[in-house]
Amino acid sequence: MFESVQGLLDEHDAIQAQLGDPAVYADQRLARKLGRRSAQLNGIVEAYNKWHALEDDLAAAKEMASEDPEFAAEVPVLEEALEQASAKLRRLLIPRDPDDARNVILEVKGGEGGDEAALFAGDLLRMYTRYAESRGWKTELISANESDLGGYKDVQMAVKGSSNDPAEGVYARLKFEGGVHRVQRVPVTESQGRIHTSAAGVLVLPEVDEPEELDINQNDLKIDVYRSSGPGGQSVNTTDSAVRITHLPTGIVVAMQNEKSQLQNREAGMRVLRARILAHQQEIIDAENSAQRKSQIRTMDRSERIRTYNYPENRIADHRTGYKAYNLDQVMNGDLEPVIQSAIEMDEQARLDAIGD
Repeated sequence: MFESVQGLLDEHDAIQAQLGDPAVYADQRLARKLGRRSAQLNGIVEAYNKWHALEDDLAAAKEMASEDPEFAAEVPVLEEALEQASAKLRRLLIPRDPDDARNVILEVKGGEGGDEAALFAGDLLRMYTRYAESRGWKTELISANESDLGGYKDVQMAVKGSSNDPAEGVYARLKFEGGVHRVQRVPVTESQGRIHTSAAGVLVLPEVDEPEELDINQNDLKIDVYRSSGPGGQSVNTTDSAVRITHLPTGIVVAMQNEKSQLQNREAGMRVLRARILAHQQEIIDAENSAQRKSQIRTMDRSERIRTYNYPENRIADHRTGYKAYNLDQVMNGDLEPVIQSAIEMDEQARLDAIGD
């Protein structure tokens, strides 16, 4: 059982030897890559060693059981512990999403519902910000198009973590948030007290660590500059500081106007563009791998309705996993972990089933 682990144990030993070589750190990109892989393999090595030790203990207990009642009593306890260790190791051996350890660029866009949808988009942004704070992550507002009532027509935020462990990566936790989030509540603009339904779309993009990681040919870019239309000071409305970048091979378009200078908007736009191109490339890979596509419950677009937030009942319901709870007020305040965990567990089980098939 678990014969395939030996190759991973050998890889772990080789990486530890490389990380022990000071010369490796002259290439920060390589050192970061090795550190991430080491963190992922550490969990597998620890789980395998625990499973192997329990297997040996169980064999010894069974051998001595006929002679010593204490050993006989240990057998069922060790069998249960071994079963749990086996299940944990089996889950750790599930092939991970290669982007799990990455930071993300999270986009929220108000959908149907006008001002109410924009207000809900703002509520979702605060929810994700507070969830990030609870995990010790940092957030950075990249671009925001505010509505008249204080919500967001669309907004983009970077979320950064510090762990090399892919299981604890920002993308690993947030990638299942992509899709349509539906809200049912009485809007602030409703004078009759009627419940309305509106929605906001969420897109979660793994962020490229370094510009050099994703080679973009400058000849493939069409860059237009224009005058910003929103608030932000005199320079925003009197100079051509806004930037629109079109990636010709994919047709991906990114527009930025929040910063006061054209250079700053261009840098922010390229950051988002790299993330969208990386996501586009992964979509192509997923499309070519039907088993992986079927096993994953995340989506890269905003077309799938994934969750309902019902304020009158204080209820949150995830339509993919069947998760339901009546603590919506806490969830909107950042207590999102149980909801996210339900998606992670469902995805892991689907991956396990795919391996079994």
